This record gives sequence, structure tokens and C-alpha cells, in this order.
Amino acid sequence: MTITVLDTYPAMRAILDSPPADRPGLLRDMIEPAAGMYRYFPGEVDLVAMHHAGSGFPLDRDEQRCAEALEALHDADAWGRIGRALEAAVAAQLAATPGITVPDLTVPIVLGDPGDEHFMGPNLGMNANGSVPGHVFLNFWPYPENLARLEATAVHELNHNLRYSPGGVVWDPASVTVGEQVVSEGLADAFARELYGDDLGHARIGVPHLHDDAVFDKVVSGLDVTGMHNFTAWVHGDASALRYGATPVGLPTGAGYAVGNRLVDAYLAATGRTAAQALHADRDEIIGTALGRSR
Repeated sequence: MTITVLDTYPAMRAILDSPPADRPGLLRDMIEPAAGMYRYFPGEVDLVAMHHAGSGFPLDRDEQRCAEALEALHDADAWGRIGRALEAAVAAQLAATPGITVPDLTVPIVLGDPGDEHFMGPNLGMNANGSVPGHVFLNFWPYPENLARLEATAVHELNHNLRYSPGGVVWDPASVTVGEQVVSEGLADAFARELYGDDLGHARIGVPHLHDDAVFDKVVSGLDVTGMHNFTAWVHGDASALRYGATPVGLPTGAGYAVGNRLVDAYLAATGRTAAQALHADRDEIIGTALGRSR
């Protein structure tokens, strides 16, 4: 397998330096090598519109602020660090589960939008997706905390990618449960923590609620809810639900991440397995073991 971290730095510099009328075309050219991450979307996908929907950097404002932030990512060696982290993580995963399928990976790193209040606030300047096999999408604003977690964030998304690659867990958008995504977030964090420690390995949005029993009980009550359209509220929380047109359920940002960590940690402690060994563990086995009951 090969890991291709797209060299988006010069492309983003060129976009920010270009006349506004030229920017959409240049952006489209930059994203095109990773267009496969949208292959499950119906119809033809507008790559520029998807960029903006995903909190990508703006094309019509904040040029100086974005240019400075882009240099901060470059100075932090984001591209090199993420590439090396993914190579090491694949090796660690294969050592634990040598028979799995590891797809070729395409990894775009994109600067975020400083004018997006949800991205910069509740989402803490980070938006990432590793759910489509063969693609890991990473969107950052260079807050110091995010720069410190570049490797752990990439490895978290890799864990999703490998869990849902051929031969692994099947993700059916209509029937998949909240419990599956909650478990997957916990497994991805646990894998990142095995490689980078608790301080860096936890997804930042889940940390404030790791020990909140009321949040835990609320998320556990929704683990059997089905359908991807419900996941934003149950996993990411009310602020994200409102942002993306879903119905809030009374949960803070990152609730599902916090609960996923607790469930997975309890499962790993009970079974003696590592997160890498549990890559393809069944969600019902994890949840049932963690809660001390059969499912």
C-alpha cells in the first residue's frame, strides 16, 4: 500500500496569492486528486461547495490571516509529520492484525476557515474525516493545541479508515447505529493514545466530558438509534446538530467521543486487548462488555 499526503501547501499559497476570480478553479484542481472521498455522494459533487461546507479556507476574505496560518502549518512540518505518523501507525496496526486489508491512502491537508464561528469555536479549529476507505481528510486551524496533535489526529482518522475497509466492519448508512460511531470514536482515540499518550491522543472535543456521568447516561440511552442523519446530535452534540440542520437531543459538543472513550477503555481493560487488536471488534461486544451486560 502507499500513503500519498498531497502537497497542498504550494497550491494553497497560490490560491491565496491569485486574483479572486481564479481561486475556485485553482481550488478545484487542488482537491481533485482526493475527489474519491465523495464517491458515495449522489450525483456530481461540486468540490468547491464541499470545501466550503467542510469549513475550508475562504476564497473571498481573510487572505492575510489565512496566509499567516498556512505558514504556521508549514513551519510545524504538518505534511511531513502526518506522513510519518501514518506510516508508523499502519506498521503498528499490521503488527497487531497482520491479515487486514490496508488500502492505498490519499491525504489532503487543508487550512480551515477563520471566519467560521462553529469551526473555530465548538470544533476547536479541526475538522477531519477518515470514514471513506482510501481517504483521510484533515482540515486544521493552527491553534497550538492542534499543531501538537497533528500526528494523533491523523492516526485517529486512519483507525476509522481501517475499521471500515474491505474485510472489516460494514457501514450501512440506513441501519448503522449511534453505538457504532460512538464505539468507533472511542477505538480511534484509544489507538491514538496507544501511540501518542493520553495528553495528545484524546480528541479535544471529547475531553471536557470524559467524567460526566449525566452525559454518559444520555448517550448510552441513544446507542441503538439508527440512521446516519441522527449521528451529528448524538455524537458531536447540539451545536453541530444546529449547524448542520439536525435536531438537538440535549448533548454538549463531543459527547459521543467522551462516552466512546469510556466504553472502549472499559472493554479493553476487561479483555486485556489493545486498541490495535480490537480494530474490528463488534460494537455490541464492546458495549455489552463495557456495560456489564449482554446485547
